[in-house]
Amino acid sequence: MALDNPAFSRNSAFSQQGAVAAAQDVSAQQLQELYNQPATLPDREVMTVENTIAKTAASFGVLVVFAAVGWTITPAAPWVFWVASLVGFVLALVNIFKKEPSPALILAYAAAQGVFLGGISLMFESQWSGIVAQAVIGTLAVVGVTLALFASGKVRASKRATKIWMIAMIGYMVFALVNLVLMWTGAEIAGGAFGLYSAKGPFGIPWGLLIGVFVVIMAAYSLVLDFDMIQQGVRNGAPRKYGWLGGFGIMVTVVWLYVEILRMIAIARSN
Repeated sequence: MALDNPAFSRNSAFSQQGAVAAAQDVSAQQLQELYNQPATLPDREVMTVENTIAKTAASFGVLVVFAAVGWTITPAAPWVFWVASLVGFVLALVNIFKKEPSPALILAYAAAQGVFLGGISLMFESQWSGIVAQAVIGTLAVVGVTLALFASGKVRASKRATKIWMIAMIGYMVFALVNLVLMWTGAEIAGGAFGLYSAKGPFGIPWGLLIGVFVVIMAAYSLVLDFDMIQQGVRNGAPRKYGWLGGFGIMVTVVWLYVEILRMIAIARSN
């Protein structure tokens, strides 16, 4: 699908169309050579669910280790996790727009995001004891339920749903950016620890909770897109290295989901 996770959609290895387009400019001799080759890559060289899971686990392992580092060093150097967040953002863009996956860059992203998550988690934990455990449980619950529904075939990505998801994502990004600017400028409308998220909505419920439910649903659908693209890559016999890209896509979504749930719980406990 054209509007899928950009980490996947820019790579033709995840679609049959990419293979067709690549063959259009091949000479007759090259076509003969291709014809004489095996129809598919050897099993050990293609992307599988198993090796994608292994690469995803390795990426999350690095993230957890560096989260512990971020948690440890933040009290002495609170600026470190903000630097790590910027580095992680840059590495995310590099990995998304890179033509082929780079394990080193993906693991570097995991390390940077780990330091960021460790630092921000400590900040929240110092204000609301037990909030990190609650956010981790909430994140695992959403990921587990989404994976179970996808594996059972009850939830699938569709072109229409993906277009709606994309529009919603753009709207949310604009809202988040406006909120950030208002908080930086000290505007009264953005009063509260979380800016517009702290403002009261219908029935006195903070907007952060109402919007948070909406964002969690978006993140869950983003996971569906991640699982769907991995499934397509396996089905189309993508090279084994693209398992790293599958793990990267899931990690980006899970990090976003955790931060959003962390903020939701903080807003709820503040009220």
